[in-house]
Amino acid sequence: MQIFYSIFNVILDAGATVMLPIIITIVGLIFGVKLGKAFRSGLMLGIGFAGINLVINMMKSGIGPAAQAMVENFGIHLDILDVGWGSIAAVTWASPIIALLIFAILATNIIMLVLKATDTLDVDIWNYHHMAIVGILVYFVTKNVFLGVAASVVMAVISFKLSDWTAPLVEDFFGIPGVSLPTMSALSSVIIAAPLNWLLDRIPGIDKLDFNVKDAKKYLGIFGEPMMLGLILGCVIGALARYSVSDILELGVSMAAVMVLIPKMTSLFMEGLMPISEAAKKFCQEKFKGRNLLIGLDAAIVVGNPDVITTSLIVIPLTILMAAVLPGNRVLPFADLAVVTFRVALPVAMTRGNLFKNIIIGLFCTGAILLAGTATSPILTALAADVGLDLGSNLITSFAGPSLTVSFLIFKAFTSNLVITIPVMIAVIAAVWVFMARRNRRAAEA
Repeated sequence: MQIFYSIFNVILDAGATVMLPIIITIVGLIFGVKLGKAFRSGLMLGIGFAGINLVINMMKSGIGPAAQAMVENFGIHLDILDVGWGSIAAVTWASPIIALLIFAILATNIIMLVLKATDTLDVDIWNYHHMAIVGILVYFVTKNVFLGVAASVVMAVISFKLSDWTAPLVEDFFGIPGVSLPTMSALSSVIIAAPLNWLLDRIPGIDKLDFNVKDAKKYLGIFGEPMMLGLILGCVIGALARYSVSDILELGVSMAAVMVLIPKMTSLFMEGLMPISEAAKKFCQEKFKGRNLLIGLDAAIVVGNPDVITTSLIVIPLTILMAAVLPGNRVLPFADLAVVTFRVALPVAMTRGNLFKNIIIGLFCTGAILLAGTATSPILTALAADVGLDLGSNLITSFAGPSLTVSFLIFKAFTSNLVITIPVMIAVIAAVWVFMARRNRRAAEA
């Protein structure tokens, strides 16, 4: 048993780029794909993921320092540092109960699939850390393993249901069929975006505003193309950071490259996933009488959309400015600014690329992250120190972990007055579940 545990830890330490080919190969074999073909599919997805990571890191290395310079130029003084999702993930995987939580999340997915409570087969085990961190924090606060496991299980249930409900957006807007995105860092924005999008559609005047990247290209010609938008927005951010002319141009070209390269990397996901999707459909027709399972993948496969990147490039500097004036906020946005693309991806699909609504919804989402990050920073900082992360005297947070709206709400439910919060949480989840089931049934009958 210890040998298998050691092998599993080695794979986990290697990260998603190594884990994804292995998991996809195993999934392919389960669905009856030949070993060579299954491994090729897995490797192609791993290559696509590696490529996306390279481009995102390039974006992070360019936008991060520029954003920091903007903060310094505007004289903003905030005492909680955004250290990035990677640091929070490291804290999560270092927890003594992480193995128990991973098993609980995986078991929850299997049970829900058997009971037909979800259609998502989540193979994105690396991003289980978004569900696990809530349980780890609950355990850290309460010292109760049962509550910690229960919190992660609730996070898993919510993740799989939100994945089911947003899968049509992934297919219709991003053009990736048979896939869902059980990545809470992307899904969490949906609970803000859905009601806010509904509200904006009912405000006279605003409901008529519809401007997207395609419109920009139509009216602005070459200046409306994604690469030109990246160049322009990158240069604007560089100018606000008071960079030299050469550094401004370098940042602009880097952002233009991001706009061009990420869609090309995303296409590798489609190429690799196709054999698995076809085999999964055939398998479901034989074993589940026509039931179509959704392959749950990392939301990285959709952040290359030009509407998503354009929205994030606008929302990033606005989020920095908002951090300085938002009442109650103490978070200095920094390391996770580049992953704003993940936070706005599904809202962008929900609005069908309406840039005006994307910016409004995106700011509400990042504003909620800043406030939740402020509220949970002392506990997250204490947890990080407890597992051996040297922080000095700094308070930390990120745009992931308990800063995500869903994660924050579940964490509060399990660490407040349980007699009140748990029944309320169950009632809200049940009400949303029933509402969405009826809505989807009506849509299918229409």
